[in-house]
Amino acid sequence: MNILGLFKRKKQIKKRVYAGAATGRLFSDFIASSQSADEEIRGALKTLRNRCRDLSRNNEYARRFINLSKANVVGDRGVTLQVKARNDNGSMDVVGNSIIENAWKKWGRIGYCTVDGRMSWVDAQRLFVETLIRDGEVLVRLVKYPNEFGFALEFIESDLLDEEYNLILSNGNRIRMGVELDKFNRPVAYHLFTSHPGDNQSQWMGRTYNRVPADKMIHCFLPERAMQTRGAPWMAPAISSLKMLHGYREAELVAARVGASKMGFFTSPGGDGFQPDDMQDKVPIMEAEPGTFHQLPDGVNFTQFDPTHPTSAFADFEKAVLRGIASGLGVSYTSLANDLEGVSYSSIRQGALEDRDQWKVVQDFLIQHFVEPVFREFLMKIMENGAINIPASRFDKFADATIFRARGFQWVDPLKEMNAAVIGINNGILSLQDVANQYGRDVEETFDQIQAEKEMAANYGVKLAFEPFGAKMPVQAEIEGDQSADEPQRSEQVININPDFTIKNDPMELNLKIENNGKIRKKKIKLIRENGIVIGAESEEDEVEE
Repeated sequence: MNILGLFKRKKQIKKRVYAGAATGRLFSDFIASSQSADEEIRGALKTLRNRCRDLSRNNEYARRFINLSKANVVGDRGVTLQVKARNDNGSMDVVGNSIIENAWKKWGRIGYCTVDGRMSWVDAQRLFVETLIRDGEVLVRLVKYPNEFGFALEFIESDLLDEEYNLILSNGNRIRMGVELDKFNRPVAYHLFTSHPGDNQSQWMGRTYNRVPADKMIHCFLPERAMQTRGAPWMAPAISSLKMLHGYREAELVAARVGASKMGFFTSPGGDGFQPDDMQDKVPIMEAEPGTFHQLPDGVNFTQFDPTHPTSAFADFEKAVLRGIASGLGVSYTSLANDLEGVSYSSIRQGALEDRDQWKVVQDFLIQHFVEPVFREFLMKIMENGAINIPASRFDKFADATIFRARGFQWVDPLKEMNAAVIGINNGILSLQDVANQYGRDVEETFDQIQAEKEMAANYGVKLAFEPFGAKMPVQAEIEGDQSADEPQRSEQVININPDFTIKNDPMELNLKIENNGKIRKKKIKLIRENGIVIGAESEEDEVEE
């Protein structure tokens, strides 16, 4: 017996705990980076941004996604403002709130809110959303501008923020991709090109930088990693699929057009009169045009080209690819492809609700990172320069009492959702404002509108068929319809509701006769009421009569 063998160590087999970290043949092409967020972005930002811009111009699905985002996030009215500041005694400061709201509304018109005077405030919000999606980041300069408000916005393309400008300054600050940061990685300033690097004028002007303090600049992007300085385009995960799908569709379209265009060929012994459309490497080229017959040169044999495009699997393949693209963009396939074929009510409702959750996230980002900072700067400027009769000392009172409301969404089935809202209100689960928020409205505005309509109807002598919030009014219902001569004439029925009626709680009985296959079943239904409202029912069935 070998004593030394007892002390011989067994060979240990190392096994990775995480299967995703395995190496070998199946993972040989899985090369992941361990670089910092800024380093990853720095090397790819310009290419990603340029490709996403190209897709937004030339790719129908990329354009569709951007338009969907602007329509659902901003809508037709954009984010609206409501000021709810109160006086020291607790009463609403109606005058001050109205002054600020009116000034904000006027500033949002075309000619005021941007330095070029070409956009309204709603247009600026749409541009913010499109730029954020396409470029991955938005730069907006807060400018002291010579208008009646003393304030305007300047949108700056992210190209002016040089991603190759990296420097350590003598004061300890660092410049990362054009952004000057302090020791806490908080932006201190932005170093911008004085002209666009892609402009022809910049070629002879040279590249110089303009330092803009961070408090005069809004720089928005959605961070994906900690210590990230610049933003990457939102469409980045779908770039390759969008490009390849577009090329595939284009090839199928060209092949289908060529196959449908070429009619036939003539041949002759000498090939007399043959004129090619073009020559490439001494090879004659003929263009395929509908209704044409071409002559072949002598000695040339024609092999029939009869493509069957698009193939029968084209539609299914395109759908499969689009589903992956939609997942990468964060929207449903039906929304991106604008395809409702074979969609049921439940599936489209589920897809719509998931899309709305995505839009609400972007809405919240828009308000927090763009709308609110712009408003606070606007409010401070108009108070400081005397554009409104409210001193700057009351800035916090009004700035902290603002409500920004984004657009709401209509429901797939309005009747069901309205009934659910009524039940929620009656049971104390929802408030009127909760319901109004779903439509991007304010209860106070709704009340004002209802009151105005009531007064207008009274001025015109118009009787409203109904009145909200349970008011009692006489209701007239006229029954009309086509009647034959054999049918008894139906008279006009007038239902008068007495405003002083008494609510009854007595049970109500309904006696029914149900005929089925020659058999008659009698059924009695007793409705149970409480405060005039039906809260339950009891039923009794009698024997079946032949």
